[in-house]
Amino acid sequence: MNNFSFTKEEEDYLESIISNNDSRLSPYATKNSEALREIPKSRSKSFIRTEFGVDIDNILHNTFYNRYTDKTQVFSFYKNDDITRRALHVQLVARIGKIIGQALRLNLDLIEAIALGHDIGHTPFGHKGESFLSELYYNNCGKRFNHNVHSVRILKKITRKNLTLQTLDGILCHCGEKAFLQYEPNEPQTFDDFYKTVENCYTDETTIKTLKPFTLEGCVVRISDMIAYMGKDRQDAYRAGLRIHAFKNSAEKTLGTNATIINNLICNIVKNSIDQPYLKMDEDVFNAFIATKNENDKYIYADTSVNKPYFEVVKPMMEKLYPHLLDDIVNKRESSYIYKYDRNCLT
Repeated sequence: MNNFSFTKEEEDYLESIISNNDSRLSPYATKNSEALREIPKSRSKSFIRTEFGVDIDNILHNTFYNRYTDKTQVFSFYKNDDITRRALHVQLVARIGKIIGQALRLNLDLIEAIALGHDIGHTPFGHKGESFLSELYYNNCGKRFNHNVHSVRILKKITRKNLTLQTLDGILCHCGEKAFLQYEPNEPQTFDDFYKTVENCYTDETTIKTLKPFTLEGCVVRISDMIAYMGKDRQDAYRAGLRIHAFKNSAEKTLGTNATIINNLICNIVKNSIDQPYLKMDEDVFNAFIATKNENDKYIYADTSVNKPYFEVVKPMMEKLYPHLLDDIVNKRESSYIYKYDRNCLT
């Protein structure tokens, strides 16, 4: 008797569990049976985990997943263990997404896979680091760097993970246009369509701004991403010592602080989206949502004390480092750190 394989009866039973899960999902949910994988898995690996559960494990056990740990969201130059790291952020996105998804009878494994992988291609130093790298990349190669596109590149090309199209699409499309009153998925696409979109993102700035997931689960992760960081960034701002009195007389009156922002937005989205092929907010909630985001832009992300170190330290460092490493690649100097680093990632 083999201790690590199943009898035919056991296989049938385990497969029936996944099949029964599909039957309980909303008609607008992505079924496990609809998962599209470029290289089909062997049947022997499909009995216990769903197709999207396999994606979750491929992301969690990816070397690059570890790099979430020491990357902060916004406040890179503050020595405070209570300030949010990206590792926590992706977990918060997954949790918020699964709460919404459970209420709407969506595929929770797909939501979790997208959420855990959506920022895996992010640079250190947050969106400022991304902006600096994109400028250097464009000046040297004529292409734009976007962390969502790089997340796909890491998972598909660098670490060669055979993820489903639905997971990859959700990761690619988790950012772009940022907020919505009513939001519904795009038309389904093929792997060929997907790769064309990825390539267009490198050269066409308009493409990145018009991305939209083709699953409702991808749409859930997209809004959950914003819900996860909106109030949390305010918490971090206070912990970093920013004195933002404007918040006390603003959108916080409608949505509240972090815990109530999360609860109120989840409740309003679920209330308006039950048994619908879209996600929706009430107009007054949506307006408060936009006002809250705009305040974060003004009082946190544009704050001089927050941004000054990025321009004084990070930008000059990247401007020196980029051409040096690029020259190592062009001249194939395999003694360079960039080659050693790459090899170590994949072992």
